[in-house]
Amino acid sequence: MNVETIGLWAGAVWNALNDANGSLTVKGLKKTTKLKEKEVFAAIGWLAREGKVNVNEVEKDVEVNLI
Repeated sequence: MNVETIGLWAGAVWNALNDANGSLTVKGLKKTTKLKEKEVFAAIGWLAREGKVNVNEVEKDVEVNLI
């Protein structure tokens, strides 16, 4: 895993969120992007650091929303 790969995962997650009207759970992101959970979380971290997403705990999952 390197920075370039995480950036590609972040692009896949951003596109999935954009296609889903800006909001998905981690479970939904895994299903949509076909990424593993650790890859989804790495991508979410990238996007959060760039100020592109908000992350909220929802019941037993995590919801990610585009800003």
